[in-house]
Amino acid sequence: MGGCFSKPKPVELKIEVVLPEKDRGKEELSTGSRGSPRAYQGNGAARHFHADERLPTAHPYPGAQDCVEAAVCHVKDLENGQMREVELGWGKVLLVKDNGELHALGHKCPHYGAPLVKGVLSRGRVRCPWHGACFNVSTGDLEDFPGLDSLHKFQALQLQRRTKVMATCISPSAGYSGSTNVLIVGAGAAGLVCAETLRQEGFSDRIVLCTLDRHLPYDRPKLSKSLDAQPEQLALRPKEFFRAHGIEVLTEAQVVTVDVRNKKAVFKDGFKLEYSKLLLAPGSSPKTLSCKGKDVENVFTIRTPEDANRVVRLARGRNAVVVGAGFLGMEVAAYLTEKAHSVSVVEVEETPFRRFLGERVGHTLMKMFENNRVKFYMQTEVSELRAQEGKLKEVVLKSSKVVRADVCVVGIGAVPATGFLRQSGISLDSRGFIPVNKMMQTNIPGVFAAGDAVTFPLAWRNNRKVNIPHWQMAHAQGRVAAQNMLAQEAEISTVPFLWTAMFGKSLRYAGYGEGFDDVIIQGDLDELKFVAFYTKGDEVISVASMNYDPIVSKVAEVLASGRTIRKREVETGDMSWLTGKGS
Repeated sequence: MGGCFSKPKPVELKIEVVLPEKDRGKEELSTGSRGSPRAYQGNGAARHFHADERLPTAHPYPGAQDCVEAAVCHVKDLENGQMREVELGWGKVLLVKDNGELHALGHKCPHYGAPLVKGVLSRGRVRCPWHGACFNVSTGDLEDFPGLDSLHKFQALQLQRRTKVMATCISPSAGYSGSTNVLIVGAGAAGLVCAETLRQEGFSDRIVLCTLDRHLPYDRPKLSKSLDAQPEQLALRPKEFFRAHGIEVLTEAQVVTVDVRNKKAVFKDGFKLEYSKLLLAPGSSPKTLSCKGKDVENVFTIRTPEDANRVVRLARGRNAVVVGAGFLGMEVAAYLTEKAHSVSVVEVEETPFRRFLGERVGHTLMKMFENNRVKFYMQTEVSELRAQEGKLKEVVLKSSKVVRADVCVVGIGAVPATGFLRQSGISLDSRGFIPVNKMMQTNIPGVFAAGDAVTFPLAWRNNRKVNIPHWQMAHAQGRVAAQNMLAQEAEISTVPFLWTAMFGKSLRYAGYGEGFDDVIIQGDLDELKFVAFYTKGDEVISVASMNYDPIVSKVAEVLASGRTIRKREVETGDMSWLTGKGS
């Protein structure tokens, strides 16, 4: 850390926040930011608070002062490309020095609260170490997903200058009742982000968001990680948010046909809704078992909070079987080990995650599960579900083994929920996915698609058409679709990023590894501290890690910059080119 005792004495850095009394407690829609509509206006651009960082509304600082200021460090304390957390009276701030400029931002990622100081600073943005969200250091704007909110931005100036951030609210529009209707089918990540982006970009006409669920949009990835979470705990936005920003949400509403000629959607109850622009984000439907006894009670797919909650209730102190050793199945199995009497996993492959993470990493994770009393039945399938008084009692495998089971969770993949589009004229591929271009446009003008049900050109893999059913990717696609509804000519260019958590261990993954032909592993698999590089030919196409943060975020940032990582660069074990101070 250089500069603390250099001569002449360096100038101290001072941050002051001013919040006028008349503006405290207000939270109105801003059209100037690319974060969420839950924003206030500061320094000419809308900014957003993480829940843990939100300024209090009444007498927010000691002595009911109107501002808070603190000399937090010397200017020369920070080297270029360095980040530091500093105290600012009421909380912490992330201080960043990028290209010689100092910036002060909220210190936690708004998604799940990761400390951004442990992330990656590169190309004028900081990338979250946990899940890969990116924030512009100059503005705080959310530039890549997951998440819905941007970072609060403070001013960081030298002591001799007066340093203020004025927070002034923008008045909301007087209702949203124009003649242009945007209909969004599906209220997952893609649908919600599309609706919010339209409002952020100034769209003032009607937005209708419809969903098969009985709940407002919620954090679906948490369903398999925290099965007893209640719907209100999973909600991405409160009911008041949608009312305040003029987003109509139709729950338990199923679209059965789309008339693209007359621009109408027909619902199951006969209701018809005209649209000017349409986003299709229907997601996917879980596959089910087709064996004998498939309709017995207490066999579930995890699709809703109610599904997850029932599984936990039925598994408590009893025998649970999970069919499928993919991400959903393994997350459910991990969660149930502390609830159920026994947990068994049935999988057709030799090792869990083999096609996605490779044999060695898959075997390592399998051992971790076995050490937590999970029993595996590999290279077999379910041939029969046996019941007693109509309720599941045993799972019979094709290997002839019989496994006791009081509850069974099926996680064997999903299919796109696009059956209602078959006669619409909207193109579907042979698997039922909706093909879109870089702008998330379908073959029908004014009709866009995003999320799990689409195939799209992956920019950094030479525009190869792929389907990537990841939460982060759905966010990005929803925003691009909204921007192009407004003729902004945006293109999808994000690097895929996903994560899972099992037994308190987080596995992070970035890239697109389908077709990898080699895996280069650095670190110690037995100690669960490793990074695995997946290569195809001479090129690194994806990376996974455990207890090796922020390596995956760093690789994602390198890939996003357009640089190709060569196999020889990761074979030596010298990863200084990745773990340096930004690029």
